[in-house]
Amino acid sequence: MDNNLIKWDLDLIKRYDLSGPRYTSYPTAVQFDPELSAADLVKTGQTSADLSAPLSLYVHIPFCEHVCYYCACNKVITRSRKKAQPYLDTVYKEMAKLSEWYSNDRPVTQLHWGGGTPTFISHEQMIELMGEMRKNFNLLDDDSGDYSIEIDPREASLETIKVLREIGFNRISLGLQDIDPKVQEAVNRVQSVEETAAILEEARRLGFRSLNLDLIYGLPHQTLEGFNATLDRVIEMNPDRLSVFNYAHLPDRFRPQRHIQEEDLPSPETKLAILESTINKLLQAGYVYIGMDHFAKPDDELAVAQRTGNLHRNFQGYTTQSECDLVAMGVSSISQIGSVYYQNEHEISAYTNAVESNDHAIKRGVSLTQDDIIRRHVITQLICHFELEKAAVEKRFDINFDEYFAEAQQELEAFTEDGLISLDSERIVVSPSGRLLIRRICMAFDAYIPKDQNTQRFSRII
Repeated sequence: MDNNLIKWDLDLIKRYDLSGPRYTSYPTAVQFDPELSAADLVKTGQTSADLSAPLSLYVHIPFCEHVCYYCACNKVITRSRKKAQPYLDTVYKEMAKLSEWYSNDRPVTQLHWGGGTPTFISHEQMIELMGEMRKNFNLLDDDSGDYSIEIDPREASLETIKVLREIGFNRISLGLQDIDPKVQEAVNRVQSVEETAAILEEARRLGFRSLNLDLIYGLPHQTLEGFNATLDRVIEMNPDRLSVFNYAHLPDRFRPQRHIQEEDLPSPETKLAILESTINKLLQAGYVYIGMDHFAKPDDELAVAQRTGNLHRNFQGYTTQSECDLVAMGVSSISQIGSVYYQNEHEISAYTNAVESNDHAIKRGVSLTQDDIIRRHVITQLICHFELEKAAVEKRFDINFDEYFAEAQQELEAFTEDGLISLDSERIVVSPSGRLLIRRICMAFDAYIPKDQNTQRFSRII
């Protein structure tokens, strides 16, 4: 399938652009239950996991020196670097228990440090943290894994990039958002193009094999002309991947966003114009539309995985690592082990106390039913590949597809009439005009979303 066939249909976008999940998991985190026993979640994870399959590891480092007003991540704003070591010591204690539960010497084919700002910690702490991970888990030493880290170019020197490469990282993701100084000042993230380009160039020189840039559209003072200028400069920087996120203004939920004045935000019409222009520019520059907010060069592993039917999706977004259990550590991190998801405590004090007293910090989770597993598979297929063979699902789960999803038929037929999908007895294929609305299409298979579509807890689709 040629995923570069994207049709911009403004009428459909306006009609279907409501709020909806991003489906980094199914069930989504909204369904996680704080009443479930942590011991039961761990036991179910251990008994339902494939202990011979590879592992994915995630560490959440929540510290940032400065607050970016748009940010909705779980973070701690502090200039005190002294706060990092006690937190890391707690992570090491949690890590030892996670290793005991799940390691089984399974190869770690994917590893990611997120935040916050992972490069907030010192070079010595980076080396120590990776050393602890190697001590507790079977990290690969041949550079064949996907080992990535999020970087704030304002918090990383060229020496930082060298250290990261030496301890085993081979992918980086840089936050850029927008190069317009007026936009940067309005969101409290002033960052020169030169800083970003220098980090990218050094990473390339040192042999990092995939470089990602994050952009955000919908920020204060953004215009179509201004964002096009950002895109032109970004295309010159030549990253392997791009993530272009929609800014969701939710000041009631995220305190830093209260610094952003609503009257400074671009209109919905301008946001749509920016998105349409972004898609066209990136496709013309040779990038492949992976799905939702993501683009990659045709030879990037994400694009290759999509072409070969091996693309997957988890809490780290689109990934090539489809068969991994995800073992996450640190405050607010989410693990996916076998047929369970669970999330750690959100506050550092609660996280630290829980690890000290219980050897874990599990706050809430969900144990998947067979129905959840079936629906997760269908949603993953559609959101990763834009098509689904009914017979493959029937064979895998011993069901009759149309009978099992009878309650979705009415919505699917409406999608067909509106040109979002083509539907027959054998397959569902998302149309070029439906690809931008893939989240809305997946919602038809979500048993937890009421059919009145009251989905305000989620961000808007476009």
